Amino acid sequence: MWSSALLMILLFICVMTDIRKRKIYNAVLFPFLLVGITIHTVTAGLLGLSSSLLGGLVGLGILLIPYLLGGMGAGDVKLLAVIGALKGMTFVFMAAINMALAGGAIALLILLFRKGMKKSLFQFITYIHGIRHGVKIPLMFDREGLKTTYPYGIAIALGAIFQLLHPGGFQI
Repeated sequence: MWSSALLMILLFICVMTDIRKRKIYNAVLFPFLLVGITIHTVTAGLLGLSSSLLGGLVGLGILLIPYLLGGMGAGDVKLLAVIGALKGMTFVFMAAINMALAGGAIALLILLFRKGMKKSLFQFITYIHGIRHGVKIPLMFDREGLKTTYPYGIAIALGAIFQLLHPGGFQI
């Protein structure tokens, strides 16, 4: 299907620029948005237009609050909106769930392989053990480690690709 092919091209370009430059460019996003809305409108009329616009709004809405709180870049928000405009509301909602799981797994891997993780884990265990025995031991967090970020476009792409490959989700 045309929207899946466009989506894969979009994701490839955005992941590459997000990894290399830590940016997702409007010059990439807006043409895909316009093409998606146009093709949906031409092929399905008013229903296609409304489906595309609603998908874009849902995609925008999902990441808008994290962006406003400073935890997400504007390019990530716009990327999810374009995914919604290309594939529709249900797809972007399910892709966002997969994206959150992928983002959490990536963050966990970063934490596990980060410098000083063993020391931080030992301090946390000591803190919990102290609380259990009525002793309050101060936690010493690495302030720079708490500011560690990664290109979230990777998690968005993984969530969308997983949704493309498994549209019905996992069957248990």
